[in-house]
Amino acid sequence: MTIPWLTLLGLIPLLGAAVLCFPVKEIAKGIGMAFALLTALAGFAVAGLSTSGVDLTERVPWIPSFGASWALGLDGMSLMMVLLTVVLTPLVLLAEWKLFDRESTTRWSAQVFFALVLFLEALSLFVFLADDVLLFYLFFEATLIPMYFLIGGFGGPRRSYAAVKFLLFSLAGGLIMLFSVVGLYGESTTQLGAPTFLVGELAKLGFAPTTEMLLMVGFLIAFVIKAPMVPVHTWLPTAAEESTPGTSVLLVGVLDKIGTFGMIKFCLVLFPDASRQAGPVMIVLALVSILYGAIAAIGSKHLLRLVAYTSVSHFGFMVLGIYTFTTTGVSGTIFYMLNHGFSTAALFLVLGFAVSRRGSALVASFGGVEKVAPVLAGSVLLAGLSGLALPGMSSFVSEFMVLAGTWSREPWVAAVAALGTVLAAVYILLMYQRTMTGPVTDQVREHFTTDLNRRERWVVVPLIAVILFLGFVPQAALTIIEPTAVATLGQAGISDPVPPFGEEAQ
Repeated sequence: MTIPWLTLLGLIPLLGAAVLCFPVKEIAKGIGMAFALLTALAGFAVAGLSTSGVDLTERVPWIPSFGASWALGLDGMSLMMVLLTVVLTPLVLLAEWKLFDRESTTRWSAQVFFALVLFLEALSLFVFLADDVLLFYLFFEATLIPMYFLIGGFGGPRRSYAAVKFLLFSLAGGLIMLFSVVGLYGESTTQLGAPTFLVGELAKLGFAPTTEMLLMVGFLIAFVIKAPMVPVHTWLPTAAEESTPGTSVLLVGVLDKIGTFGMIKFCLVLFPDASRQAGPVMIVLALVSILYGAIAAIGSKHLLRLVAYTSVSHFGFMVLGIYTFTTTGVSGTIFYMLNHGFSTAALFLVLGFAVSRRGSALVASFGGVEKVAPVLAGSVLLAGLSGLALPGMSSFVSEFMVLAGTWSREPWVAAVAALGTVLAAVYILLMYQRTMTGPVTDQVREHFTTDLNRRERWVVVPLIAVILFLGFVPQAALTIIEPTAVATLGQAGISDPVPPFGEEAQ
């Protein structure tokens, strides 16, 4: 390609963030939204070029002495994450449009918030597009900077504590991964005679079993923290509770997907033998995350914390799909990453609208909302039904695929994981019953003077529309996703289990 489309895609929001560094306070929101929408248009243009067969790969030497390259590429999984990112970003900006019109809940301005969101979007896009391990690592670490300031500069009274906790957990994982990145440098130099960080070249290397396991674990620990999985998940509920709803959407809907993205792109492809050996441990961790996250959500008294715990459970399903090593399971996980981004965004944002009206995020502070704000309550219900994977919603398809892929390898594991779907119905329906139904409390009647306004509906409606569309037409995404799953397992030398037929079945 003569035009570096992938580089331009990431540079557009980066340019927007740079423009917002100038004194443009009066028009800062408009500038931020314009760049976010332009990035979304560029993202869909890139998607159109990719699905039409255009090779968008970019390879330019960056630091030749290190073997590092400015290498960007796009496969089915990367494309899904790119589309998720470019769609959620303008919706987040629109949802938080009035955040700074209220009496100050933050010491910073809308201009700073919009600039940080665009900066985070640019870094996230480059993370999902990187085909060079060093490049991926640098952007992986760089995403911590805007997210730290989004959490620490905006949100609740304990935002500084939440930001530091998020940073410490993420930095710990990143530093451990750095040792593995350095190890790949040494191994590629030894085996190839010159260092390289290109994923395609590193996949050809042969490692000693102990070396492969150590290198894989370095990456895996960072991705398990990012995912997040039990027992290194505790930073997420705190961050979600203290952040603005829009920040939580970017954190859980986009950034946390880097964990499962990395497991598929790096752990399975670069370290297939070690990944297979780690499979049983990861399956156990996935099951624990599924059940613990769901039980913690049931007992949560804070709405945004509740949504964070549901995500711990959902990430358990995603990890389970990866480590059952089946095409159906890996495809289901990639689709789950996309669907979870939209369903969790809908739940965070619509509950955020409710919290902003009531002035409290405690479950006990609500009651009877559906009688005074029926559109808001209906939106909460639809977003919640997506979260519990109701048939007809996109999350149902991905969760079913993960369980089906798991069943083909380990039926008992699928049976245990299926308990998570039952618990999901419990935590969603209980939340809805306690907050939206019943008699209208005096506090709700006082604070809920309006239903969802036009701006808020422009946020919620596209999310619900995508959830329903992918629920009824999942093949629109799966035709793009499945080739990546097949190629990943092929590179890892893993084949699907063959079902018994005829005499073999007897």
